[in-house]
Amino acid sequence: MKRFNKLWPILLVVLLSTALLITGCGNKAATEGDAKVLTIGVDLPLTGPSAKAGTEFKDTVTLAFEEVGNKIGDYNVKLVWIDDQADPQKGTSAYEQAVVRDKIDVGILNWNSSVAVALMETVAKYQIPHYFGMGAAGTINEKWLSNEKYHYWINKGWAMPDKMTQAYVDTIGQAIESGLWNPRNKKIAIYGDDTDWGRSYGASMKKRFTDAGWQVVNEEYTKLGETDMYPLLTKMKSLDVSLVAGTISSPPSIAAFIKQSREVKLNALMICDALGETADFYSLTGDASDYILDNRPVFTSDRAKKFAADFKEKYGYEPAPACGGQVYDYTRFFIKCANECLAENGKLDKETLYKFAQEKLMTGQITFTDGVVCDEYKYDATSAPDPITGEGKYIFPVVQYFGGKATVIWPDSQKVADLKIPDYAK
Repeated sequence: MKRFNKLWPILLVVLLSTALLITGCGNKAATEGDAKVLTIGVDLPLTGPSAKAGTEFKDTVTLAFEEVGNKIGDYNVKLVWIDDQADPQKGTSAYEQAVVRDKIDVGILNWNSSVAVALMETVAKYQIPHYFGMGAAGTINEKWLSNEKYHYWINKGWAMPDKMTQAYVDTIGQAIESGLWNPRNKKIAIYGDDTDWGRSYGASMKKRFTDAGWQVVNEEYTKLGETDMYPLLTKMKSLDVSLVAGTISSPPSIAAFIKQSREVKLNALMICDALGETADFYSLTGDASDYILDNRPVFTSDRAKKFAADFKEKYGYEPAPACGGQVYDYTRFFIKCANECLAENGKLDKETLYKFAQEKLMTGQITFTDGVVCDEYKYDATSAPDPITGEGKYIFPVVQYFGGKATVIWPDSQKVADLKIPDYAK
């Protein structure tokens, strides 16, 4: 009996160790029975002012993983939906719950830039590699470059505004040079939501158009979700601006901005960047959105059109090229990365997925060329954390809306029509 008492502590340690292995505790992907499980946290705004985008995110990610049988190699995929509510504080709390309670191995995606900036702290703290967050603001780039710990935010799915806004300047400049538009003045008003995304985009617009000879006479930002735009629009009208440029990520807010601009008879050509990322924006704006300019991804290839048709058949609504198309591309790009990582390392966990990203994704050794929006998604040390931009890589055309449909007007290699100027902006 005394001998058994001496052996008991050793037996207890063996039993506890066995239990830990069986339950998959620690940082390794868990197991369910004999199957291995990779738990993936998907950050998205399921509720709050960007809920429409979040719903489309969820549907798109679900579709992409269903296409591979919810498996990566011999791992079953478990998706954890992290509702950040488009709020940095709430997003941080929800993400920490996903790490501690749901024990996610890796994270993917996100929408709002302000949330992305906050989550960069969380993923660094818990060392959770998070692939392809869609937040685009330049503040993300600044933070990412400031310290290697933020490289757990594995690159961005959307290039920073300063790499994209020149498209509008070129479009407007070419229209003026060719005689398509003779604006009564070169006064511009900048607007946006009071977020990292809105302010970053507005700052880039301001610099680009100022450099092109425009005078910025007003720059204002509104809280996310604001729907009373009359004071701002009345001020723009009083300043007699001929061009208005900015972005608002909340569907109710941008719809109010557009409709109320017509009500106050704002006589200006309007740029509403990312308007097309609200899949049903026309149902919110009606013909008030006619003539608006947007720099956005579009579905042009047969592959893209098939995706859009399959999506609509499954979910009953048209996918937006970003919330649907790009999210679809980046989800499948992550699946490709995970499969390659598994082939190289024989296992999937946060350590191997982080190492793979740094060594293969960040160096351009793995790219994605089966997308429905861009020809190729690729990163390298000179572009990171942004994708490489330009022809054949990450690039969006400028479109003009009529009846809720997008017509490509720039660049020349893709355009199907010239810019049209409404009578009130002449």
